[in-house]
Amino acid sequence: MSWRPQYRSSKFRHVFGKPATKESCYDGVPITCSVQDNNFCAVNPRFLAVITECAGGGAFLVLSIHHTGKVDPHHPRVSGHRGNVLDIKWNPFNDYCIASCSEDNTVKVWEIPPHGVMKNLTVAWKELQGHSRRVSLIEWHPTANGILFSTGYDYQIMIWNLDCSEQVIKNPVRTISHHSDVVLSMSFNTDGSLLATACKDRKVRLMETYSGNLLQEANSKTHKATKVLILGNMKMLLTSGTSRWNDRQMALWDQDDLSVPLLEENVDGSSGVMFPFYDPDTHMLYLAGKGDGNIRYYEISSEKPYIHYLTEFRSSLPQKGMGVMPKRGLDVSSCEVFRFYRLVTIKSLIEPLSMIVPRRSEAYQEDIYPMTPGNRPALTADEWLCGVSKGPVLMSLKPGTQVAESYPEMNKGLGNSLDTRRSQSRPGMLQLAFIQNQLGTKEAKGDGGHADDHRGRTAVSNGEDLALCSPPRTENEMRLKFHKQQEEIRRLRELVNQRDVRIKQLELEIKNIKNSQSPEVS
Repeated sequence: MSWRPQYRSSKFRHVFGKPATKESCYDGVPITCSVQDNNFCAVNPRFLAVITECAGGGAFLVLSIHHTGKVDPHHPRVSGHRGNVLDIKWNPFNDYCIASCSEDNTVKVWEIPPHGVMKNLTVAWKELQGHSRRVSLIEWHPTANGILFSTGYDYQIMIWNLDCSEQVIKNPVRTISHHSDVVLSMSFNTDGSLLATACKDRKVRLMETYSGNLLQEANSKTHKATKVLILGNMKMLLTSGTSRWNDRQMALWDQDDLSVPLLEENVDGSSGVMFPFYDPDTHMLYLAGKGDGNIRYYEISSEKPYIHYLTEFRSSLPQKGMGVMPKRGLDVSSCEVFRFYRLVTIKSLIEPLSMIVPRRSEAYQEDIYPMTPGNRPALTADEWLCGVSKGPVLMSLKPGTQVAESYPEMNKGLGNSLDTRRSQSRPGMLQLAFIQNQLGTKEAKGDGGHADDHRGRTAVSNGEDLALCSPPRTENEMRLKFHKQQEEIRRLRELVNQRDVRIKQLELEIKNIKNSQSPEVS
C-alpha cells in the first residue's frame, strides 16, 4: 500500500496574515454606524476613503494612504450628499476619481485633488439622478472607461456614461429591470461582458452587461445568497449566504448551468454577512464575516472538490467592513499577495492586514505575481456602448517597471488646481519633480502632448507615492524617507535609460520595415 500525503501541495498553503503595527494604522476615524451590508471603505495606491458619521447629511473621509497614525477629528470631508452615504468606489483607471451613492437617491462622482482633501468638498464633478429610491450599491466597469453601474431600492440597475459634458446626468444609457427585490451584490467577469447579481428574492442572476439580457437564473431552496462573485475566467460563480437552517454557507455554481450548485459548504453558525474576496492571480478566496475577527482563506481549483481550505487569520477585534488594495499597490518585496483594510468600529481604527507568502529569497517572485490588470482602460465608453468587448490591459508588478500615472481627465474648471508648491517645499522633492517632468516631456512627444497633465505629479513605484507621505516625526523616520527618495530617484534614472534604449530599438525596427518594403513598392 503506497503512502499518500494527507494534504494538497500548494505554494499558498502557508500564507499568513500580518496586521500592521499601531503606528501604521489609521486611528480616531469616526466609522459609520450604518447597518447596510457594504464594505464602507475603498482603497487605491494613493488614497483611503471611508464612510463616516456626519450630522445633517452623508459624508466620507479621504486620507492619503501614507498618512497613518491619529486622524484629525476635524479633517476635511467629502460632504455633498443630503442623506447617508451607503457605498463608495474608486475609479479603477483614475486614482483621483471616486463615486458615492446615498439615501438621497443620487450617485455622485468626485474629483479628489492630487494632494488630498484640504477643505470640505461639497460640489461633485458629476451628479447622476435617475433612481426613485435610495441607491445602495455602485460598481465601475472593469475594462471600459467612464462606465458606472448603480442599483438601489427601486430594484433597477442603471448604467451611466460619464464621458459627457453635462454636470447633472438624468438619463442612464441603459436600465436593467429583471429584479423583483433589492439587489444585494454585483460582480463582473474579467472582461466585463457578464454581470452576476444576488437579490433579496433569493435568486442569483447572470446577464450580459451590454444588452442587459438575462442568461441564467438560480433559485436554490437550500441556499440563500447575499453576496456573489464571478471567479475570473474559471467559468464559475461563488455565492455566500445562509443555509436552510441559518448556518453561514458558501456555494459554487457552474456559470453555464445555474440550476443546481456544484458545491455547498457550511462555514459556521454565526449571523453576520460574509464578504467574499477573490484573487484571480493566485486563485485564492478570502471569506471575511461582518462582526467577526477572523478571515478564512481557500484555494479554488477547476476540478473536484473545487474549494481547498488553507487556514485563517484570527483577531480579537471584530471588523465592520473591508477595503482591498488593488494589486498594483502591493509590496512585492515582502511577497504580499493581498491587502485588506479592516474597519474596527469599537476602536475607531482602520487596520491594514497583509497576506504574505513566506519565501526565503528577497528576489522578485514571478510565480506568485503574474501579469495583472493595471490602471489603463481597454475601451472607451463609446466603444463599449457600440458593443465592443475587450479583456483588461495587463501590467507587471516587477520592481522598476513603471506604473502608469493615473491622472484625472475630468473637467479642470470644476476641480482644484494642482498644488505644486506643496510637493516642492519638501526636502528632495525638487529633484524628483525635475525627473518626473523630464519623463512627462518624453511621453508628450509620443502621446500628442500631455505634459501639462503630468506636471506637479510625483513618482509612483509599486504604489508608493513619496509626496503623499505624512511628515516625519523622528530623525529615524526622516532618514528612512530620505533613503526611500534616493532609491526612487535611482529607479527613475534607470527607467529613463530603459526608455531611451527602447526608443532606439523601435526606431531601428521602423527603419528596417521601411527598407524591406521599399523594394516591393518599386
